[in-house]
Amino acid sequence: MVFGPALRLDKWLWYARCTQSRSEAQNLCESRRLRMDGRVIDRASARVRPGAVLSYTRGGEVHIVRVEALAERRGPYSEARQLYTDLSPESGGLTPATVAV
Repeated sequence: MVFGPALRLDKWLWYARCTQSRSEAQNLCESRRLRMDGRVIDRASARVRPGAVLSYTRGGEVHIVRVEALAERRGPYSEARQLYTDLSPESGGLTPATVAV
């Protein structure tokens, strides 16, 4: 079992501005379209920790992000952007050949 700081996945997605609302984040988690470290997630209460890699589809696009930090509140975009590293193919972080979603 891994110990240390953790946050509910739906809260982290909302704090990081990956979704527009917390209920949208909950729906994404429960839709089974989101993976954390390769595991399909089916509950919004899953715990996320720094270093986890999240992959999901939204709006027909594949998003892959590595969690860099946890937050205590939903701040402005400039703060939210520091919570993750974008590894999505469109961002240049990965090539399509290396994406395993």
